[in-house]
This record gives sequence, structure tokens and C-alpha cells, in this order.
Amino acid sequence: MLCILYVNAVGMLLAVAGILVERVLPATFPRRWLWFAVIPISMILPGYYRGHHMVSVLDVQQAVQPPLGQAFGTAYLTALDPAWWARIESYDTSINRVWITVSAVLVLWGLANAWRVSRLVSLSRGERGDADGSSIVDGFPVVVTDSIGPATVGLFRSLVLVPRWVLALPRPQRQYVLRHEEEHRRSHDARLLFVASLPLILMPWNLAMWWQLRRLCLAVEMDCDNRVVSGLGDATAYGELLLKVALASSRGPRLQPALLGGVGTLERRLTVLLAPTPLRHVQRFLLPALALGLLAIVLLMPHPVLTHGSHAMTSSTTTPVPNYTSRALPR
Repeated sequence: MLCILYVNAVGMLLAVAGILVERVLPATFPRRWLWFAVIPISMILPGYYRGHHMVSVLDVQQAVQPPLGQAFGTAYLTALDPAWWARIESYDTSINRVWITVSAVLVLWGLANAWRVSRLVSLSRGERGDADGSSIVDGFPVVVTDSIGPATVGLFRSLVLVPRWVLALPRPQRQYVLRHEEEHRRSHDARLLFVASLPLILMPWNLAMWWQLRRLCLAVEMDCDNRVVSGLGDATAYGELLLKVALASSRGPRLQPALLGGVGTLERRLTVLLAPTPLRHVQRFLLPALALGLLAIVLLMPHPVLTHGSHAMTSSTTTPVPNYTSRALPR
């Protein structure tokens, strides 16, 4: 439990630092690589610190509790009590069982989604009676489906899925949709998101990493938006198309990477495209300084562990059994 809390704390600090750095990056800078670096660092750093930069909870208690006790008028702080942490660690077996169960559910959920998408693509190809199943629409190879998409799927061979109703859009709007998915395919974004999501199978309890993955998904879509607008030129028309596709796709299955991206990210993308908030000069210096401060906290904060001394203290803090000896009664 102590390790889980430490890993989440490190991940949260790195995620906040990543958001601050992302805020000061140029508009055209590819933000995906920032988050693709934060995720593995959040995994590697706690493991390295456990072996090379750790501190005993008992040592922290002995160093910190007396001055805090004098300051707050109490000699007992639960968060620094090794006995309390030792009792929490006794639930490790139950936590490990839940951990394995959730990881297995995530694997099954991923396999079920992959099978569902593969089945829908196979049905779409079968309806066309073509072994390849791809069509050329406005110069882009796509797989036309009944409901799924617009999205890009596939790890080894990326496919652009386009629902049939997209073909009925006016040509300028259709080009935005196709160009967006083609950019995902060229950049291998589906493979990038798949690799980045693998750590969650190993650490499903890592709430910070779930947040980081969400930021990565948003960064992937924002990078793609920038490339599409840079190539086709009209941010307002592109934003209107995003709203139109969101209304048309509200009942269909949602995939990533895709034109609409994740749930709840559309507003953020439209704000960055159509009404970006300029940074003040103070913010350009203050935000990187705050990010460096958070990074310094992460690097200086050791990995807390329960040592044998902590467990020994646990046994010593138990209530002693009084030893009654026979005494002569007074006469």
C-alpha cells in the first residue's frame, strides 16, 4: 500500500509538471512526445528509487514527529506511525488479489474490443464482396462501415474506418475527415496509444497513469488537428465540422485515435483551435519554474519503505500484559 501511494504521488506530480510545460509549448509543437516520455518516467523512477533512494518510515517518524508534536501539541501522528502502516500492509494479500483481477478484466476488455472491431471490419468487407475491403475516397484508402468511425485501427496495418454517412458530406468537409484519419494512420497513432496503455495492465491502481494516458490521447488529437488545419487552412470550418460529426456520431461506438477523440476532449480542442488563450510574459517564466519545482520534489523525495525496525516497533507498541506476582498479604 505504501508503494502504491508513493507511485501515485510521483505520477500526479509529473502529470501536473507536464501540463505546465505543455502550456508554454508553441502551438505547432507535437505534444504527444511530452506525454509519451512522462508515462515511462512515472514507471521507472519509483522502481529505481526503491532500490537506490529509499528511506524507512521509522527514520522519518523519529526525525519529524518531535518538532511536529511540539508545533501542533500532539505526540502521535498517524501518517508517520510505523505501527499504523504495518497494519495497513497486512492487507497486501487482499490488495494483490484485487490487483490481479482488475488486470485480467482489462486484458479481457481489450481483447473483446479488438474482436468487436475486427468483426465489424470483416462484415463491412463482406458486404462489398472484396477481399481487401478498402475503397479509395478522394484519394485516401478507407474501409467504409455502417456505423463505426471515423477512426483509425490496427497495430501492424493501420486502417481508416469511415461510416457510410461521411460519404454524403460535401467534398470540403469530407476532406477534413479523411485527412484527419490519414494523419493518424501515417503517424501510427493507434500503435502509440496501444503501447502507452500497456502499463495500465501491470498497474491498474495507478490513477495518475490513467490521467497521463488521457492527456496523451488529447495531445494526439490536438497534434493531428494542427496538422490538418495547417494543410487545409480553415480552422473555423474544421471546428464546425467537429461539432457536426459529434452530433452524427453520438450513438455510435467511440474509438481512438479518431476524429472525435475521447469523451469530453472536444471542447478543449475547439478552444485551442478557435480561441486560444495567450500567455502573459509572467506566465512564460512562472509556469516552467513551477514545473521545475515539482520535478525537484519528485527527484528529492525518497521512496518510503517499512523496514524490520518498523515491524519491531509495531510489536513493541502493543499493550503489554501485566505480570502479577504473588505478594504476601499484610497482617
